[in-house]
Amino acid sequence: MSEGFTNISQVFGEDVFNDTVMQQRLPKKIYRALREAIEDGTELTLETADVIAHEMKEWAIEKGATHYTHWFQPLTGTTAEKHDSFITAPLPSGKVLMSLSGKELIKGEPDASSFPSGGLRATFEARGYTIWDCTSPAFVRHDEGGATLCIPTAFCSYTGEALDQKTPLLRSMQAIGEQSLRLLRLFGNTTSRHVSPSVGAEQEYFIIDREKYLKRMDLVFTGRTLFGAMPPKGQELDDHYFGTLRPRIASYMRDVNLELWKLGVPAKTQHNEVAPAQHELAPIYEKCNIAVDHNQIAMQTLKRVATRHGLRCLLHEKPFDGVNGSGKHDNWSLTTDDGINLLDPGRTPHENIQFLLVLCCILKAVDEHADLLRESAADVGNECRLGGNEAPPVIISVFLGDQLEDVLKQLRDSGSATSSIRGGKLRTGVSVLTDVARDATDRNRTSPFAFTGNKFEFRMVGSRDSIAGANTVLNTIVAEAFCEACDRLEKSENFDDAVHDLIREYATKHSRIIFNGNGYSEEWAKEAVERGLPVIPSMVDAIPALVSEKSVALFEKFKVFSKTELESRAEVKYELYAKAINIEARTMVQMADREYIPAIMRYIGQLAESANASAACGVEPIVQKKLLSKLNECLKAAREACEILEKETLQAEQKKEGPEQAAAFRKHVVPAMEKLRKPVDQAECIVDRSFWPVPTYADLIFEV
Repeated sequence: MSEGFTNISQVFGEDVFNDTVMQQRLPKKIYRALREAIEDGTELTLETADVIAHEMKEWAIEKGATHYTHWFQPLTGTTAEKHDSFITAPLPSGKVLMSLSGKELIKGEPDASSFPSGGLRATFEARGYTIWDCTSPAFVRHDEGGATLCIPTAFCSYTGEALDQKTPLLRSMQAIGEQSLRLLRLFGNTTSRHVSPSVGAEQEYFIIDREKYLKRMDLVFTGRTLFGAMPPKGQELDDHYFGTLRPRIASYMRDVNLELWKLGVPAKTQHNEVAPAQHELAPIYEKCNIAVDHNQIAMQTLKRVATRHGLRCLLHEKPFDGVNGSGKHDNWSLTTDDGINLLDPGRTPHENIQFLLVLCCILKAVDEHADLLRESAADVGNECRLGGNEAPPVIISVFLGDQLEDVLKQLRDSGSATSSIRGGKLRTGVSVLTDVARDATDRNRTSPFAFTGNKFEFRMVGSRDSIAGANTVLNTIVAEAFCEACDRLEKSENFDDAVHDLIREYATKHSRIIFNGNGYSEEWAKEAVERGLPVIPSMVDAIPALVSEKSVALFEKFKVFSKTELESRAEVKYELYAKAINIEARTMVQMADREYIPAIMRYIGQLAESANASAACGVEPIVQKKLLSKLNECLKAAREACEILEKETLQAEQKKEGPEQAAAFRKHVVPAMEKLRKPVDQAECIVDRSFWPVPTYADLIFEV
């Protein structure tokens, strides 16, 4: 066995209170009750919860845990936790007991007024509850603070409104599960008991040196560079993509994988992404809410391990202008408890009527709620990313590929599909290379919502955003489409004819959402408008979709969100946008005034001295004069732009909070930021490197 060898099968899940641990530690009756609660949603008695809590506590203490926490996901986009030790009141002997009761396991009480709630909770209405999600296993996290038992929970207000990302997600999973079963029953499936969305979230990120990171005020305060000129070489040669991992990065990734495996996160794929210093981590598919939890764990682990290696993990969607941004491709499918994937077309999709109905229902859902799906991926950082450098455009469309598009075309044109395009063999022309089976269709990296064999890949989600929002929307809009299809089919006298007609109707009516071409082209932008597809350029423009009459009716029908909960989320998002841009604008002003402008002035002073010295020697200072002229122009433009940005920021701050203020930041402050960046970046290309006050792009993305 080589030094440093890790047997994954031995360490995987060792810090998780998983099914194996539960079977070993819980009495059979208690274990069965917990499994019924997980699988069927039956309620646990307090006596049963007490036994589970005791065994969970004992297991965690054996792992070194001293505290437990209800681990939840408020509307901040990150996770939150309040730690309590296991100790109870001291005994007369001076010792203490260690305990965790069933009541403490099931319910916690953080301060609900201190998290974003969009008006659902006022300061004087502080009570909120965290409620154990028994479907997502508890785990022990080991970090610099020791070992902590983390109990995944939902977070609700005293009056029952969802204050988090998980509660609506679980509601949406319940909705699509019920409607999917209705559909399966119509096709004669009587054995499957549950249908759940299955998700795999590819996580992109940048890694840079921590010491250099700390020298950049913009990175520290905002997560991205607000200034920075591109070096002579960026990602043009594509030599970083899938390249050999640098030793420092390889060591970092190894530690990340080990921590994730111990926590039961099935991290599988790792590689260099397109941009220098950019990388990707991809897991195996899991049940939707567990995938959401595991993605949060992955993001936390990426950042925590980076610090130990003297590195910094950047999860911002666009930390460096001019190179690839980072996304989080959300791979989504529907699977039954007995292993059936509803999105598996089989070898002959034209004959797979159940698959065709599922496919056409999804087309209907995406077409009718494209604005809502776009909003689910709306994020401040995503505005810098969407539309180029391998990020999808802001226009929602669906890529199906040649095979499925051909099947649907047959249905639309002739009323029936009689064949499916086959992939055939891929022949390389090299005798020693085996001919391999070729897929029936290529892939499209410019599509925001692409079918990729037996799943859909929603490529819009931002790299630091929770995937809960996007999956909540996906689950709910597809549940609605399934529900409407089942309502019609259940009333039909001839099921075969009715399902055939419905597939053809949906394939025809919603064909405008299908696009297999280049999503980056100007022609597509024009064509999309002609098709009537929504073009929503910014987060501020996207938020109203949350509270439209159509969206409210959708979410209330399936009890995923109430109108009040939707309005609160819209308010939170407007506030988040305004605050984020405000921080960026003020950071730019400080950096310009305190770092860049003084540096330019110092270099101008040295050039002036050099010019005077040359003139004193009788040499015409031609070079110095040209550089001085350029830098004086940059200096003047930077100072004027700085004043304008300060003015626009102050005016935006004084607007009424909500849509008006967010729109002011979007319309006036963001352009003013771009105007300030331009002369500073121009000066960076002229000023002597020894005078430049912060690490440059070359320092940050090439020297790791």
